Amino acid sequence: MDNKLLLIILDGVPWRNFRRLFGNLEGWVDSGDARVWKLRSVLPSISASCYASIHTGVAPAIHGCTGNANVFRLKEKDVFSQVREAGGVTGAVAHSYWSSFFNRHPFDYVRDIEYDEPESKTITHGRFHSMTGYGKDNQMTPSDIDLFGTLTNLCLRFGLDYGMLHTCTLDSMGHRFFHDCHEMDHACFVMDEMLAPFITRWRGLGYEVIVTADHGQDERGHHGGRSALQQETALYYFGEAEGPDHDAVVDQRQLAPTILKRLGAPVADSMKAEPFLK
Repeated sequence: MDNKLLLIILDGVPWRNFRRLFGNLEGWVDSGDARVWKLRSVLPSISASCYASIHTGVAPAIHGCTGNANVFRLKEKDVFSQVREAGGVTGAVAHSYWSSFFNRHPFDYVRDIEYDEPESKTITHGRFHSMTGYGKDNQMTPSDIDLFGTLTNLCLRFGLDYGMLHTCTLDSMGHRFFHDCHEMDHACFVMDEMLAPFITRWRGLGYEVIVTADHGQDERGHHGGRSALQQETALYYFGEAEGPDHDAVVDQRQLAPTILKRLGAPVADSMKAEPFLK
């Protein structure tokens, strides 16, 4: 592989919350160690649909996932499969939807919760959680520092070329408290503080790092539709590649071909969007 890269997806963070509440990420932007662009999600701007589009590079109208109640093994080529085709090692620490989309469906709580499958054509090292029983009274989310630690463990043990992490904490907090409140401000502060030391460590291990979200959330904690608060989030990039002007808006479908180009893996013919990093 030409490079190593980690994609960190903090579920459900609107553009304005990233830019005003993540002091560590913004500090790296100020120092020139990171760059930030606005990213616009596909429609519907609902979690599962966005997960599928992030890794296949196609819209929900093509891959067919129309929402969280419609999860299945996707047929399109994806980032994991293309990295594996190029001989790379892949890993994922994420919600079980990712395993269902890119490895096996239905998700098996015993077989698929943790696996190391060197011959897999997609995810070779998977660590998944299901959030079964999720609701406003009990979010069923793991601690984010445990997830960050798990991804780092996979990088050190298996030498991942491409690793992906996804956490639902902030999305769940937004649905529970909405976004203009002390609880949400504090949750973003804690996430930023937990994430920052791991970015430093990942960069020290030679990884390029992208931090973004699958979608935003509006004033009532809703997403799925077209409004800017629902669709628009931030994308922070730590690495040496050249990117677009600071005021450019990145289409979510550009993520897959961009990641593959940075890694030196083949971009699937179905991924029509142009990479945004050179």
